[in-house]
Amino acid sequence: MAETLISPGIQLRENDLSQISEGPIEAGAALLGPTVYGPVSIPTVVRSYSDYKSKFGASFVSGGQNYEYLTSIAALNYFEQGGTSLLVTRVASGSYTAATASVTGSGAGRTPFVLETLSVGTIMNNSGSAISSSLVSGSNANIRWEIAAASSASGQFTLLIRRGDDSNQNKTILETWSNLSLDPNETNYIAYVIGDQVETRLTDEFGNAYLTTSGSYVNKSRYIRVKDVNNPTPNYFTSVGTADPQYTASIPAVGSGSLHGAFGGATGDIWGGYSIAGTALKMFESIPSAAATQTNNIQGLMPGNYTGPIGLLENKEAYDFNVIYAPGINNQNAPTIVQSLLELAQDRGDCIAVVDMVGYNQSMTTATTNAASYDNSYAATYFPWLMVRSRETGKMNFVPPSTIIPAIYEYNDKVAAEWFAPAGLNRGTLATVLRPERRLSLDERNFLYAGKVNPIAAFSGVGTVVYGQKTLQARATALDRVNVRRLLISLKRYIRRVAEDLIFEPNTQVTRNKFLNQVNPYLEYVQQRQGLYAFQVIMDDSNNTADVVDRNQLVGAIYLQPTRVAEFIYLDFNILPTGASFGA
Repeated sequence: MAETLISPGIQLRENDLSQISEGPIEAGAALLGPTVYGPVSIPTVVRSYSDYKSKFGASFVSGGQNYEYLTSIAALNYFEQGGTSLLVTRVASGSYTAATASVTGSGAGRTPFVLETLSVGTIMNNSGSAISSSLVSGSNANIRWEIAAASSASGQFTLLIRRGDDSNQNKTILETWSNLSLDPNETNYIAYVIGDQVETRLTDEFGNAYLTTSGSYVNKSRYIRVKDVNNPTPNYFTSVGTADPQYTASIPAVGSGSLHGAFGGATGDIWGGYSIAGTALKMFESIPSAAATQTNNIQGLMPGNYTGPIGLLENKEAYDFNVIYAPGINNQNAPTIVQSLLELAQDRGDCIAVVDMVGYNQSMTTATTNAASYDNSYAATYFPWLMVRSRETGKMNFVPPSTIIPAIYEYNDKVAAEWFAPAGLNRGTLATVLRPERRLSLDERNFLYAGKVNPIAAFSGVGTVVYGQKTLQARATALDRVNVRRLLISLKRYIRRVAEDLIFEPNTQVTRNKFLNQVNPYLEYVQQRQGLYAFQVIMDDSNNTADVVDRNQLVGAIYLQPTRVAEFIYLDFNILPTGASFGA
């Protein structure tokens, strides 16, 4: 609580107005798909699997069966392979709203503030009569609130956010917000401490998706925001230092409210993809291998549900990631979405899309035929599907390769670098995979590789291994390999950041040297780490002639010889007669 002047004097107040506009949201990979709960179409960074579960959930019950989306399996594998940040975008069907809770004041008729869940959908509702201080529809997927302490003398109170399935006798406290105030002039003002911002996806006049933010304070809670402060208490203390009587009734009452701290009023499907028009969702092996329909849906979704979220991620000024994937989507059930992912990666030029060509139990010919319809070095595809055991449900199911492969990319980068091949026994072993859908022979692997489909092999005593690293590029150049494409992505990302510092600088040799003095050492570092055979960077008068300078341009030329990997090893065994001599 700030000091109040009663006698003449000087009061020094500190207001932190130094909030800096954030740069792009950075993450190792971008993952799209349905989740149990969480914000819809709002790309959200998670930094661990437990962080993912708290924001998006893991398993859910449908028709008496326990299920898990491919999204959570992908997130688990990503972090188990050493990933440190994942940009998750929840895809859902229908219209959704958040649940709200009106907190009652100590005085009659007062509702000092309203809380709103960050997650949306009817799963967040838990209002209704209570049994033994538990919420009838409370679950581990929703939350409840409690005012644990309040003082009209200080004008402060403590707010608890509890798990929806707990009870007053056995509380599960998720967050504690102490010493809150309703005085907007204080630094412990509830909206300032917890946050009150709402993000909404809109479309501009050019058809581009973007997010707009309303509210004054950044959200710091993982579960709620302050929707409204109906009864603020500005200048809570009088000139003599006592609480102003007109405000004391606004201090919230201790307790969980008449409904034991429930939230209600949210609309939308229970699980954000639970069903379409009453039909069951198609999961795992049941994900369609043909054009999706309402009865033959993709984990409860239709292809069109992905369009808006993908549109947001096209903006590389707002989101920075290396890999993008949407497990469950394949070229048989949603070719337009696969095409959108490939176009996104190519247009951005700073990421690679890992996509699936076919559903479960499909032929190799079908896989290669689908892959042949694309020519894009910013994408890669793999075959066959893979069996994993769910940590959440204990079930064993086959999942599409894209669920697992980006985790291997992350592991590859952690133990080596982006320009190493994410394949082979050293960096391509799939430790969490029980077995592939089918065990490929050498001839079958050759057939797939010739068709731009990376085979996933099973070797006795070794396990399941990624055994290919082709992109979907048709021409035979260096960029038809994943390691070379990812090398270029890594180099462009670094060099772009160097070049950004030169915009609006004088077009002189000093500026050019500044560029060269940063880029050359970096490329030498990459060369020392086996990423390049050789390189040359030219930024001088030869490519910055007078007419170029007069057009306000600064031109550089970078020549690279990327390192190739040994994919085909030939060993000649020569049998010599007894007594033959060996050459030096």
